[in-house]
Amino acid sequence: MRLSKSRLLSYLQCPKRLWLDVHRPEVGYYPKRVQARFESGHQVGEVARTLYAQGREVAFDRDVSVALNNTQGELFPGEAPRARVYFEAPFRHQEVLVRADVLERNSTGTRLIEVKSGAGVKEEYLPDVAIQSWVINGSGVRLSEVAVAHLNSRFVYPGERDYRGLLVEKSVGEVVGPLVPQVASWVSQAQRTLAGAEPAIQVGRHCRAPHECPFIDYCWPQTEFPLTVLPRIGAKLDEFVARGYRDLRDVPEEEVSGENRIRVWRSTINNRVEIDPGLREALRAIPFPRYYLDFETIEFAVPIWPGTRPRQAIPFQWSLHVEKGPGAIEHLEFLDVSGELPAARLTQALIAALGDVGPICSYSGYERQCVETLVTLVPSLAGPLNALLPRLVDLLPVFRRNYYHPGMKGSWSIKKVLPTVVPELSYDGLGEVADGEAAQRAYLEAIDPATSPVRRSHIASLLLAYCRFDTHAMVRLVQAFQ
Repeated sequence: MRLSKSRLLSYLQCPKRLWLDVHRPEVGYYPKRVQARFESGHQVGEVARTLYAQGREVAFDRDVSVALNNTQGELFPGEAPRARVYFEAPFRHQEVLVRADVLERNSTGTRLIEVKSGAGVKEEYLPDVAIQSWVINGSGVRLSEVAVAHLNSRFVYPGERDYRGLLVEKSVGEVVGPLVPQVASWVSQAQRTLAGAEPAIQVGRHCRAPHECPFIDYCWPQTEFPLTVLPRIGAKLDEFVARGYRDLRDVPEEEVSGENRIRVWRSTINNRVEIDPGLREALRAIPFPRYYLDFETIEFAVPIWPGTRPRQAIPFQWSLHVEKGPGAIEHLEFLDVSGELPAARLTQALIAALGDVGPICSYSGYERQCVETLVTLVPSLAGPLNALLPRLVDLLPVFRRNYYHPGMKGSWSIKKVLPTVVPELSYDGLGEVADGEAAQRAYLEAIDPATSPVRRSHIASLLLAYCRFDTHAMVRLVQAFQ
């Protein structure tokens, strides 16, 4: 049975994933965040083609059969070497097909460059490159070097589609070399897997490493409190599965350690909320006026705005509930869907809204990161922005230390905490934009020039409603325990 690089990588994560991918793909599900990761990889690949071409002759064809013939005619022994760069050049060896992101050929040899949208060389990239090296070498082309080209986190986009410096190359031949001889074994084992019945493989940590498996809902037992409810369960997950545990309530007390995990286990077993008196004390201690702040951000693997970096989370929206005294609340907000860099206008409006005194409540440390990002993007307002940092009060650790409800299922995210405290409020009713990832997708659609004004206006209303709900949720959580 023919294999591809992606299928071999699926096999390395879990043989059952490969089998399901081929024989029962309909039971899998790829979340939209996975599709977004694929899309960002395509964007980086497109830029890589412009960077590696640089005036040299280029060979590229999306049709595999045509491209295979081109590869056969141009790269195999018998033709005098000439300087050329190939994009998506396909190779087949022992029924395994790969397409090389970039292949550079000159008088000194042939280089393979694998382009990645991450900010460094990750461990998961090495088998990827090893499979390509094995296939290409087995096809008769001897590689003189293999490298990974990844995003340069220090790159600052100057504009005018000038992406020179966006990618950094790192030679990986020494670490990939020992893996290449193993590929033949991977191939034969994968083929045997596909020729047999569905593998009986238990769930475990491998279901989410290096990426979440699309068949996780199919394989995992459907229980009310899965083992992953335990915070930072780590290697214990595989141990518990091996012992036959499937639900947190199956786990004996003596097998749970760590204050937080014990609290989650105890609350789940007893089906009872646990509230420490310190929660009420900490929340009552927050003085007025109180500012409840939430940002929404967007990041691009390939920057689109001058002065920004790859994968930099750039705020485009904020919501602010201001509680001047008990029950005296007003709401302010900002959203920019113009498609231009929103940092300056957003910052000016934010500073004006926050005033000079009063705690700024957030839920997680993300708002601090956003303010620090704005300092780099709007240096002219660095002074008043830096003055906001000492005023930030993170509510998340306060709730994590002092509150747990079985309905939170091991998570202290505001989306999990809120319905256990204020049942009449839920993110489920927000519709199209109900989480941060959906907000990013909506924003990208809103700034797309092809989006109609009517649709853009509708998206803006959805984004405003979602961000407003976040800060309103913080207000209600604090009020509930005062």
